Amino acid sequence: MQGWILEGTYCGAAPVPGELLWSWNFDPALLVALAALTLATRGSRAIWAVPVLFLAFVSPLCALSSALFAARTVHHVLLVAVAAPLLATRWPARAGTGAALPFLVSTALLWGWHVPAAYDLALSDTAVYWAMQLSLLGSATWFWRAVLSARAAPDAVLWSLAGLMQMGFLGALLTFAPAALYAAHALAPYQWGLTPLGDQQLGGLIMWVPAALPYLAMIALAARRGWQGATPA
Repeated sequence: MQGWILEGTYCGAAPVPGELLWSWNFDPALLVALAALTLATRGSRAIWAVPVLFLAFVSPLCALSSALFAARTVHHVLLVAVAAPLLATRWPARAGTGAALPFLVSTALLWGWHVPAAYDLALSDTAVYWAMQLSLLGSATWFWRAVLSARAAPDAVLWSLAGLMQMGFLGALLTFAPAALYAAHALAPYQWGLTPLGDQQLGGLIMWVPAALPYLAMIALAARRGWQGATPA
């Protein structure tokens, strides 16, 4: 079962430590898409999303995420908490667009894709894999567009805090789960000096603590914007 799951992974089979540095993904279609995104975002802050996506999908992190749940967590955090807000700056929403629906949808997708059956399916089928990646990135960009368009700084702060809390809660559940949940990572972590449960706990901690940093940065920026707006000229 484990071999079947890893065989269909878009990023390739789980590498052993000695192979990782050579495990780059030069899929022509992916490189063309990144080049198109570079052209679409040039001259804006959103162009920094391109190296973030390069790291996630082209660098050896892509292959490592086939082996370790912790690496997959880093991959997902890069998508929803780094690349997505950068892309949102390029395609802002109308001022005052509500964030409730984008928050609910992006949260449901993030949690839904971490249900073991859905997660393992995504790592066994390329089409489902890309459904996972694009839905996570797209819904998170939608959420951050709404946050950035909030008329009042407190709204941006509160919705960013809500995003931080849902991410942290999912991370906490994964950290304290009593057993390893994902068949896709049932064997490979041993090659990296981890048990499957230890790998999952590490991934949960990454989602719980370091993943909070982009949300805290957005909270700080929104609070600063509100403070500057409230300060008399």
